[in-house]
Amino acid sequence: MARLSAETPFIHPDCEITTSDFGAFVEIGKGSRIANTQMDDFSYCDRFVDIANARIGKFANIASFCRIGPTDHPMQQASLHHFLYRSDDYWEGTGKDAAFFEHRLGRLAHIGHDTWIGHGAIIRPDVTIGHGAIVAAGAVVTKDVDPYQIVAGLPAKPMRARFPTAIADRLMALAWWDWDHDLVRDRLADFRNLPIETFLEKYE
Repeated sequence: MARLSAETPFIHPDCEITTSDFGAFVEIGKGSRIANTQMDDFSYCDRFVDIANARIGKFANIASFCRIGPTDHPMQQASLHHFLYRSDDYWEGTGKDAAFFEHRLGRLAHIGHDTWIGHGAIIRPDVTIGHGAIVAAGAVVTKDVDPYQIVAGLPAKPMRARFPTAIADRLMALAWWDWDHDLVRDRLADFRNLPIETFLEKYE
């Protein structure tokens, strides 16, 4: 029997999940914190990942200790501290700064289909990681990443293309990530064994 399920996400112990939705065959690693996030089918994160305010596509591979959509502090005010917007934690009768939290919730990070976010990488709010892209371990991504690009560094910069543009465009058009579960299973041997151009020629 398969370990993952179409009906229920596999959530390991000690996770904190708030206002988030998960697709089929999703796995959330031990000790992860997920908030205001939608994670689509077949995507997973490893241990101790922190994701806030994100939209994550299908077949995303998120390594341990990543942070996606780290929340900001109010840099333009006299103080950066929590007391500005979590005021009710410090004084009775003050309340939270609702406008600050509404602004924060709207700053979404977008992670495309079939992406790989390496160990300890950070993806800033309002950043889009294109389909098929790879973010190297430890990278800090502050700008959008094109589909099928590999980025690394602090701040992250393009290192090289995962595939030539023509191949990347064909993969985008094929959109194999939209195939259903049984079809992916039927074609598993070809995913494993065919060179990319042969794979495309067979299924385009």
